Amino acid sequence: MSQTEGPRVPPALDVAAAIAWRVLVVAAALVMVAIVVIELRLVLLPAIFALFASAVLVHPVRWLRRRGVPPAPAAATTELVVIAVIGVLVVLLAPSIGREFGDLGPVLRTGAEDVERWLTDGPLRISDEQIEGVVERVTEWIRENGSLLGTGVVRGATLAIEFIAGLFLFAFLTFFFVKDGERMTAWFVGHVDESHRELVRATGRRIWGVLGAYLRGTTIVAFVDSALIGIGLILIGVPLVAPLMLLVFVGAYFPIVGATVAGAVAALVALVTGGVTDALLVLGVVILVQQVEGHVLAPVVLGRAVRLHPAVVLVALTGGAVVAGIVGAFLAVPVTAAIAAAGNEFRLRRSVALPPTSTGGPVVVPGP
Repeated sequence: MSQTEGPRVPPALDVAAAIAWRVLVVAAALVMVAIVVIELRLVLLPAIFALFASAVLVHPVRWLRRRGVPPAPAAATTELVVIAVIGVLVVLLAPSIGREFGDLGPVLRTGAEDVERWLTDGPLRISDEQIEGVVERVTEWIRENGSLLGTGVVRGATLAIEFIAGLFLFAFLTFFFVKDGERMTAWFVGHVDESHRELVRATGRRIWGVLGAYLRGTTIVAFVDSALIGIGLILIGVPLVAPLMLLVFVGAYFPIVGATVAGAVAALVALVTGGVTDALLVLGVVILVQQVEGHVLAPVVLGRAVRLHPAVVLVALTGGAVVAGIVGAFLAVPVTAAIAAAGNEFRLRRSVALPPTSTGGPVVVPGP
């Protein structure tokens, strides 16, 4: 080594530095994307939800078009029928469910107090100070994070206006996505380099199929879970069945976490109204329904293509909730499933060309 040459960097440190700066660049890009998404949420969120809705509504629209209905009337008819069904359900069920939701709060508070007494007087012998400390920390966390939503009448009015504007934008985008989705896709693919068009087209088909299967399958699972748990609650004699079924239905769109929360709420209601025996029976029903969902219903309805590992689901839910609250948690799992589908497509495309053989030439096999 010459006198002017400095000390060499160890190869391991060189590789670690190269990986580190690339990770920092990717992290900075992700932060910038998150900032843009938050700033443009009034446009991007309705567009994302419209894509999700289109993945479900495209099938009845295709059914109508195969029967001679033009694209615009087929899309408008499908969307209006869905809006009408949702409106009828809201008008018929909202008053009774609203009244029962009003009774649910006091019941849950009573159940929480019963659990607190069991923790202090039962076998665990947890002190009141420890419980109060946990409650205070949770309350403080809710207060601090709740401030992010804004306060005051003006902020509430702004949120209402944004929600109404987003709802109209969602309806219009859903209509055009369903009506002109194929033309939009052809226009986009036409601007991609010709050597990559087939990859983009195949990846788009895979993502679209996964999104549609996830949303349709999750909705079916939610209906079945809420119906089975509702029947169990009626047989056990637990009150407030309607709001608990609605909670189970909504919780199905938040895998693992939603089922846990809904089951805990149902068990608390049963504990207050019927005692420990009813609470244990409700827990048994919830666990049984979850086993049926995980081993029978989900594999059949969702299929293996949209199955994600529970660890991936929990990380996605947590990350989505941190970035965008409830909406982020709702979008986290389908977006993760779409990313996984795109990764699977790239992996399959890479596996088309096998490693070189002993003769030195690559072996190419037909694509999937």
